[in-house]
Amino acid sequence: MNETPADARRSAEFPPGLSAAAVRARQAAEGYNEMAADQSRSLARISADIVREPMFLLLLGAGGIYLLMGDAHEALILLGFVVVIMALTIVQERRTERALEALRDLSSPRALVMRDGRPLRIPGREVVRDDVLILTEGDRVPADGAVLSAHELAADESLLTGESVPVQKAASGAARDSEASAAAGRVFAGTLVTAGQGLVRVTAIGAASELGRIGKSLATIGSETSPLQREIGALARRLAVIGLGLCVVVTLLYVAARGGWLDGLLAGITLAMGILPQEFPVILIVFLALGARRIASARVLTRRLAAIETLGETTVLCVDKTGTLTQNRMAVAALCAGERRLVIDDEARLRDLPEPFHELLEYCVLASEITPHDPMEQAFHRLAREHLANTEHLHPDWSLAREYELSPDLPAMSHLWRIPDRAQHAVATKGAPEAIVDLCHLDAAARQRVLAAAAAMAGDGLRVLGVAKATHRGDAWPALQHDFDFAFVGLVGLADPLRPEVPAAIAECRSDGIRVMMITGDHPRTALAIARDAGLAVAQVLTGAELAALTPAELAARLHGDCVFARVTPGQKLRLVDALKAQGEVVAMTGDGVNDAPALKAAHIGIAMGKRGTDVAREAADLVLLEDDFDAIVRAVRLGRRIFANLRQAMIYTLAVHVPIIGLSILPLLFGLPLVLAPIHIAFLELIIDPACSIVFEAEEASAKLMAQPPRRRAEPLVASRHIALSLVQGAMTTMVVIVLYWVSLRSGTPAAQARTLAFVALVAANCALIFSSRSVIAGVGNALRDVAPIGYRVVAGTFVALIAVTAIPPLAAPFAFAGLSAPQWLGAAAAGVSALLLFEAAKAIVGRRQA
Repeated sequence: MNETPADARRSAEFPPGLSAAAVRARQAAEGYNEMAADQSRSLARISADIVREPMFLLLLGAGGIYLLMGDAHEALILLGFVVVIMALTIVQERRTERALEALRDLSSPRALVMRDGRPLRIPGREVVRDDVLILTEGDRVPADGAVLSAHELAADESLLTGESVPVQKAASGAARDSEASAAAGRVFAGTLVTAGQGLVRVTAIGAASELGRIGKSLATIGSETSPLQREIGALARRLAVIGLGLCVVVTLLYVAARGGWLDGLLAGITLAMGILPQEFPVILIVFLALGARRIASARVLTRRLAAIETLGETTVLCVDKTGTLTQNRMAVAALCAGERRLVIDDEARLRDLPEPFHELLEYCVLASEITPHDPMEQAFHRLAREHLANTEHLHPDWSLAREYELSPDLPAMSHLWRIPDRAQHAVATKGAPEAIVDLCHLDAAARQRVLAAAAAMAGDGLRVLGVAKATHRGDAWPALQHDFDFAFVGLVGLADPLRPEVPAAIAECRSDGIRVMMITGDHPRTALAIARDAGLAVAQVLTGAELAALTPAELAARLHGDCVFARVTPGQKLRLVDALKAQGEVVAMTGDGVNDAPALKAAHIGIAMGKRGTDVAREAADLVLLEDDFDAIVRAVRLGRRIFANLRQAMIYTLAVHVPIIGLSILPLLFGLPLVLAPIHIAFLELIIDPACSIVFEAEEASAKLMAQPPRRRAEPLVASRHIALSLVQGAMTTMVVIVLYWVSLRSGTPAAQARTLAFVALVAANCALIFSSRSVIAGVGNALRDVAPIGYRVVAGTFVALIAVTAIPPLAAPFAFAGLSAPQWLGAAAAGVSALLLFEAAKAIVGRRQA
């Protein structure tokens, strides 16, 4: 295959970079590009943290008391339970750590490098020395490096120097006459590219970089406690105080009624173990970490776990059009030059481009990047390669001398090109038709014709750009685009098809009580056409200029129903977010540019584009879309609601199962009955509670009615008074079933050991029944038993197997002070516990009716 001049030029600008083998060798020798120590907890650290938990301290204390009482066998059995529970807790903690580690790897800054002759997007930690980086505006520099080439490249180095003014960069070999010029030829890890593009060869990574040497760390990002964490922490502290108070009361009551300080202390420890809510923080972190992993499977990365709390509260989605609602696969669909118009149904089927449109396409290419990443500019290059090859309209020998960027005041960009062997330079510009008309200083009639043609193309759902040209003599380049004498060339319309899944997703949002607002920089008619195709019920479009003229009160009056905003600047996005928040809305906002960062940070949920978004936008966001499509946002909201609903049900279950432990610790003492529970029994129950909370409830699918409900109110707590009431009632019912069975057994002459065994079988069976009841907020046995996840059946089956073992196998039953039961007795006790399901469902119906 022969190399074209354009290919040769591209090869010169983009070195081939390292080979895969060279990269592996560098990573083996020098490690990964990490400036901070691994923030994950080691096995020893997890074990040490677990041992310091109050529950384990109580278990160890109970074991010590048994040793003091001379019951070494009981102490060893209890300590064995400590080891088992500790092992299960470590497994669960490591599972959570692995989920968080995977998220940390995904959320690390990305880098575009040349590998084996082609550009490749990789995690920043995989950058190695001598990699060739391709840097563009908005990128976070992943490592120190020497600038190979630069085009208006500038970087914010305030992280290192404290100086807020961006530093202009140039090729490192261009000047070495001063320290300042040498610094201009280098970029540093952690700094931000604020303008331009450049190629950089990596010279230092990780701790060897400038950032690493001065001891900075980008990996540790402090974050305040989320509302959910504060709520659960407060609830746990209240229950802990109550538990410790009751522990003292029970100990004193036991000593007063029966004597024996050690036995009384054991009774108090048993009660404290039953009340202490050590599961609450574990449940929260497990649900959020595994929930983030579930959301990642929907191609949405959670950068901040607290965002999962807010997903279910979202009332307004503010989304970009291009790449989010549309496919971001731009194709030239129409050209307009003078009085001639050309409609292109399919670029691939266009046999011949008529001559009158050659100049228009030529200046479209000249006004675009040389190696574009933008789909719109890629469409220009693609069409030009097909129809302008071997003509005088392609200029591989021209060199780009100056670039004039888009600005909020002038949505147009210009490129000034040096022409070999000629004294004049060529200038090409493209942008919003009204901006191009302004640059060309057209008279009123010509202006009207151009804008009418642009409006007609936009009405077909096309993104319309105006194109103009100019010439300039001399090397004194104007500071402003307005200083060139532009001539109008024509209009180009690009089609970006709507994603096929968008209408259904928007309909789902509407049924879920979530409003959708489309925000775009496109022409109002283009925006309106796409909005209607997407299913948004909008009557008008508000432009950025109109938005700027509105007072806060006037803007608030316009923010009702589905809204579409066109020709909106990134700064106006922030104003929209603030206005919606002032109305009490919970706002999710998408964005991809550097200037979108304030709006993303201000929104309750900032959502950055993973493919086309800048590093700055990703760092400001709470979620990152790995695939830039709207349906992923809807899936994330759906999962957010499911995670919160399941977390609430887990909390209700956890509160409920602690109530009978309290009752069975106090009631026998008050009525002069033999004690039912000892620390070893609580340890066994913990083996049921923890897996049920962190495995069974987390795996529950969302109910069919969950997404049909309106978004959760922002002030609504996780565990409201009605949930606490339901937990207390269900726990009291379990207590009643078990204590009645225990009392009747003793009154009928059953030995205390057998009565204790019957009561414990009934208690465990009732706890298993409560798992099924707590799965659903809707009353009814059918709802409780419908669509149970397989893991739920496995946990319950494993519980009954363990229960049979400790009640029917003498060596295992002895430490529990259990006595053998006949099969009818055992099944009867289990049936009594399971029958509590009817009571649980009745409680849900009564509490739900009173709260309605």
